[in-house]
Amino acid sequence: MKLEDAVNNWLQIAVVYEARPQDLAAKETKDFFALILEEDHGLKNVRYERDPFEYTVFFEKDGKEQQLKFQRVLIEKLLEDIESEPKYNQ
Repeated sequence: MKLEDAVNNWLQIAVVYEARPQDLAAKETKDFFALILEEDHGLKNVRYERDPFEYTVFFEKDGKEQQLKFQRVLIEKLLEDIESEPKYNQ
């Protein structure tokens, strides 16, 4: 899996888990992608910030601080889909 795809997947589920901290499946999935980021891509200290238009993911790779940016509307789509599905909201 490409680095940008792995970070995107981690970010989407991290946003879901932040909004739904009782969702254990979201937590497990977030932890799974965090492991991929660490073991497969060597990322450390992964965190994100959001503004009205985008998310910025900050991380260390090879001792250097780096960042990737993602459109907010695309990242929050997974959360919107989950929240609009009745079987996930019982």
